Order: sequence, then C-alpha cells, then structure tokens
Amino acid sequence: MKKGAVAILPLAIGVAIYGFAFGLLAAQIGFPWWGVGLMSAAVHAGSSQIVAVEQFSNSSAILGAALAGAALNLRYIGIIASLSEVLAGMSIGLKLLTIHITGDENWALTMSERAKSNEIGASFLIGSGLVIISVWTASTAGGALVGAGLPNLQQFGLSFAFTAAFIAMARGLWRGNSNIVPWFIAFVATTAVIWLGLPKAYAIVAGALCGLIASNFLIIKKGDKNDK
Repeated sequence: MKKGAVAILPLAIGVAIYGFAFGLLAAQIGFPWWGVGLMSAAVHAGSSQIVAVEQFSNSSAILGAALAGAALNLRYIGIIASLSEVLAGMSIGLKLLTIHITGDENWALTMSERAKSNEIGASFLIGSGLVIISVWTASTAGGALVGAGLPNLQQFGLSFAFTAAFIAMARGLWRGNSNIVPWFIAFVATTAVIWLGLPKAYAIVAGALCGLIASNFLIIKKGDKNDK
C-alpha cells in the first residue's frame, strides 16, 4: 500500500488543485463546506459532482443531473472490468471499497505499473486510491470553506477550470481516428439539445448515448467485415 501511496503523490497535487477550485465555486452557490466534503467522500467522482452542483444551483433538472452524472461515469464500467484480475480473491466488502476509491488517476497508474511488473496489484491500487480520495475530499471541503468568505469568483473566469478538466479528461480517453465518428455524433447531439433550449444535463445524456450507440454500431460492423 505504501508504494502506491507514494507513487500517486505527483498526480494527487493536480487533484488537489482541481478539487480546491471545485470547492470554491460550490461554496459560491451556497453549498456548505461539510456538504461538499461529504459529497466528495460519498460520490468520489468529479464530473458527476460538477453536474450536480450546477443543476442544484438553479433547482432544475435534478433527474437530468443524475442521468448526466451516470452518463459521464460510464467509463467506470470498463475500468472495473479491467481490474478483474487485480480484485480476484478479495472479499465482496473489500472489492466494493476498492472500487469506490478507484479513480482515473490511481487506476491509470496501477495499470501502467502493472504492465511493467505483475507484482503490482490490489495493495498498490488501494494505497494510491486512499491518497486520492483523501486529497479530493480535503481539497474540495477546504475550497468550499475558503470560498464561503470570498466575493463572486465567477467574474474571474475560475469556472473555466471545469471546462479545462473535461477537456483533459476527453484527451485521455482519445484512442485515435476510430473515435472520430462517435465523438462527432456525440458533439452534434449535445449541440442540438442545447440549441433546442433543454437543460444542459440532458444534453450530456443525449450526447453520451448517441456516441455510445454509434461506437457499438461501428464495432458490430467491423466484426461483420472480419467474419467475411
């Protein structure tokens, strides 16, 4: 566990900065610092928390916020599936705990290190995960605590930190030219929903579903060609 905890520290710094910015803006719309910290510990998913906070701020499209959060985190299905060997032999309770503390950063680091050495396993994932969730919870709660006593930060463009974070996340998910068609379809669907004046949360859901359908269609079509 110690090896994973130490190895994740450079990535944890970035998580802390992003989390602090999220806490600042959450406080600006009325979220108490303890509520932000509790959300971070219980949800532990930055993208879902951002959508939830934005929707709760104007008291609309709560269902859309929940669906958007789920759509944004569909990638975790693949992440959990890739950890089947790492989690093998663990009790169901420990598996659930490990899955909860697994984020993009410690998962990517664990798989990268595991590719170099098969000795890297659950203890590395758990150690790095405990650091990430602790840093995320502390930084978001700290940001909210500080943000509650500051003037309106939206005027300084701090909210762009979230846009930048999503761009960085998308860049990490890019797998080459095969993604062009699904991503383009997702972009068109998202833009269309926003243009129609519907809540942005529903636009995220529409884009994710259309992109997923397009991706699966291309996979099936490619499989049919290979069979021939």
